[in-house]
Amino acid sequence: MAQDTDVVVIGMGVGGEHVAGRLAEAGLDVVGVEAQLVGGECPYWACIPSKMMVRAGNLIAEARRVPGMAGQAEVAPDFTPVATRIREEATTDWDDQAAVDRFTGKGGRFLRGRARLTSPGRVDVDGQVLTPRRSIVLATGSRPQIPPVPGLDKVPYWTNREAIAVKEAPASLLVLGGGAVGCELAQAFARFGTVVTVVEAREGLLPAEEPEAGRLLGDALGREGVSVRTGAGATSVSHSGDTFRLTLDDGEELTGQQLLVSTGRRADLATLGVESVGLDPAARALSVDGQMRATDGVWGVGDLTGRGAFTHVAMYQAEIAARSILGEPGPEADYRALPRVTFTDPEIGSVGMSERAAGERGLRVRTGTAQVPASTRGWIHRAGNEGLIKLVEDAERGVLVGATSAGPTGGEVLYGLAVAVQAEVPVEQLRHMIYAYPTFHRVVEDALADLAG
Repeated sequence: MAQDTDVVVIGMGVGGEHVAGRLAEAGLDVVGVEAQLVGGECPYWACIPSKMMVRAGNLIAEARRVPGMAGQAEVAPDFTPVATRIREEATTDWDDQAAVDRFTGKGGRFLRGRARLTSPGRVDVDGQVLTPRRSIVLATGSRPQIPPVPGLDKVPYWTNREAIAVKEAPASLLVLGGGAVGCELAQAFARFGTVVTVVEAREGLLPAEEPEAGRLLGDALGREGVSVRTGAGATSVSHSGDTFRLTLDDGEELTGQQLLVSTGRRADLATLGVESVGLDPAARALSVDGQMRATDGVWGVGDLTGRGAFTHVAMYQAEIAARSILGEPGPEADYRALPRVTFTDPEIGSVGMSERAAGERGLRVRTGTAQVPASTRGWIHRAGNEGLIKLVEDAERGVLVGATSAGPTGGEVLYGLAVAVQAEVPVEQLRHMIYAYPTFHRVVEDALADLAG
């Protein structure tokens, strides 16, 4: 028999969990459906455990910077505390009972299973039929996008999930993909003694960011012993015993104990039955309006909307969707100041459009750049002071449309730049602000001066 309810939320990652909890607290009868773990990728395999690895690696790097700055230090890396912390503090050994209880404690009902739309207002969860009166929210996230490299489907490669769950750092690691996740994990493992090679098919690391940021990070990784191959495509993969072999398009063969595939993520609408409500199951992303509505009675939030696989985007969209379903007032989605942070060392934050993206939009672009080591704070910081600020201005309107902040606290410095982009603060007004001295964010003032020149 069909079971009536007000709302069905399909996918209980960070976005789905927020929508479901918010609506349940508002008094609606909400059923949350999740096939894996409530909380999704972020708390179990991505943001939180990976940043525990990054934090631990950063401590090792800082200790190695003591000579010449503060005396002498000897470092003996040990991955065991990291693996233990991930299991005990971040994931509870990949048990989501606390998250399930958090949701049901708000009045929601939870179903473990795979859901599929079968017709408007009808959802099948492994044979159990739900008939939501008010809305369906799709929040099923994304999954690793695996490139069609010959042999890759026949070898036991890692994705970020397997990399996060290891108890020991491997002796050597090949990383296929030089985006944010690949670079973060590459650097973290390298700091624990793993011999790491990163392979990126495009011309630079972090291809979604400014090329200056990719070069900065590539140089930093190189100084730490990480081998970086950019503009290099993989033509075949094989595995024998405890060795992976990765052949590049120039004929070079790389070997490693483990292979991490980190070549992006993609949504999968085909398994959700969206065609039953008039949506395209072959689309790369779910098209939603400014209130997160995909079609009558169906909302979408998170990775599957194509706005970036970021926890902060999913949470932002989830709140908008909840307001929309409840009929509460509030602004529509606005992505002009969407922030991104790659938690490497240097830490690389960016907001809005890159120089290239702004130019492709037809804007008359002006840029300004300043180097962190040339600043007073950079000089004081010394070891580990690599970084830069790059500003992208719409010269016609005299406002920033994008910015990059790279350095020891790049993600934190980004906040002020994100406010400037979001609020469209005139560049002339930014030039006449007071910037605290000596801070890393004071480098913004130098970039503004370069922008004027």
